[in-house]
Amino acid sequence: MLEADQRRLLGEFVRAHRERMRPTAATGRRRTSGLRREELAALAGISVTWCTWIEQGRPVQASPEALGRIAQALSLSSAERDYLFELAGRVDPEGSRGSSAEAPPSLIAAVKAIEHPAYALDRLWNACCWNEAAARLFHGWLDGNSQRNLLRFVFLEPSARVLLPEWKERARRLLAEFRADFARTFRDTQVKVFVETLRNESAFFAEAWDEQAVQIREGGLRLFNHPHDGLVSFTQHTFAPSERPDYKLVINTPADR
Repeated sequence: MLEADQRRLLGEFVRAHRERMRPTAATGRRRTSGLRREELAALAGISVTWCTWIEQGRPVQASPEALGRIAQALSLSSAERDYLFELAGRVDPEGSRGSSAEAPPSLIAAVKAIEHPAYALDRLWNACCWNEAAARLFHGWLDGNSQRNLLRFVFLEPSARVLLPEWKERARRLLAEFRADFARTFRDTQVKVFVETLRNESAFFAEAWDEQAVQIREGGLRLFNHPHDGLVSFTQHTFAPSERPDYKLVINTPADR
């Protein structure tokens, strides 16, 4: 159940945005600005009583589907929709932040400006942009191979077992890091299909996934058995852009041997 302050903030937010909305059709003289509660309720497919209780901060909790309809009825922006779901303590079933397949411009600019191997991952851990240094380092993944998903590369591509020393340990750690993100995206249909597909394609992935290991993406020393440069070491750093925290910027700086 939501705390009183959380319910109050949610109610104030919904009411403020309802009052800012312009009715789609002229309805004569109106006592209230924006939409009436019954109009919002009709657009969102909820009862007027339920809408009233939400705005009054009463101890009720709307479903993710109802919240999605409210967000659509209020024409909320992506940031506003995220705020609505955060206040309501729900996970957005549509994954609004992860709907775009394109990398944010800030990530593209950062990757281009970095001289060391750098790349960006989306919510499915597809590489959405990378620099030439990363293409050289990640042989078999970013150097022309059509497989751009990091997990699919690590678990399915034979070249990953050569590139990554102690491959099984690295793969398990990577999957544990992905599961930390999964807690926020498990209702996303694409994410669920992605996980089930990999479970079917890789017995090792299915085994590691069922271990339920969770780990934050800490970075640190990473060794690579490069086919041209031999054994090389880098220190990995991971960041998230403020406008798209579901994306990741990963930088590998040369490590002291």
